[in-house]
Amino acid sequence: MENDHISAKFPFYGNLSDEQKCELKKNSSVFRFAKGEHIHSANDDCLGIVYLLRGQIRVYMISEDGREITLYRLFENDVCALTASCVLDAVTFDVFIDAEEDCELLAAGAAYFRRLKSENIYVEAFIYKIATQRFSDVMWAMQQILFMGMDKRLAIFLSDEISRSGENSVKLTHEQIARYIGSAREVVSRMLKYFESEKIVELSRKEIRIIDKKKLKSYF
Repeated sequence: MENDHISAKFPFYGNLSDEQKCELKKNSSVFRFAKGEHIHSANDDCLGIVYLLRGQIRVYMISEDGREITLYRLFENDVCALTASCVLDAVTFDVFIDAEEDCELLAAGAAYFRRLKSENIYVEAFIYKIATQRFSDVMWAMQQILFMGMDKRLAIFLSDEISRSGENSVKLTHEQIARYIGSAREVVSRMLKYFESEKIVELSRKEIRIIDKKKLKSYF
């Protein structure tokens, strides 16, 4: 199964030599994690390049006072490069990764991938393209936390969630939303109550139904 995933998921695969293809397959594995399980932390060995085959994962940092700052989330068919700090010399900060849903991921071994990157320009181009995309996600997260008001951040988050799911409701707890947008649960709850009073959302247990998308978007 790993072999099928590698040839189908990594766009540079066709530009590898037969020997490189064989070695990449030998140095790659599929892992499964249950919802809520830690996938990677600062003290773990370098995980390598991760391709998410199924599920959802959250990549975050922890501040000195213990506050979690979500950098981005990844979904099916997304690639994470920040798990490969030993492959990317420019990555000098630690990230944590949790499974937000039951998930399955393909990890290309870090040691071999580092060597492969130095041997093959297509692999090097791939890894830096992915790294640039993820750093863009990180900068967007920092921009929201540092420069945007809570009403705008929450409105953007809710709008993005319903666009991604294709539904009119967000089935997340206030605590989960707070983790995702780098805030406190109490602050999220107060802002959601305000949105409810403005007839933008309807609140129920573990579900937020958007009833006025146009008004929600007026906040950003």
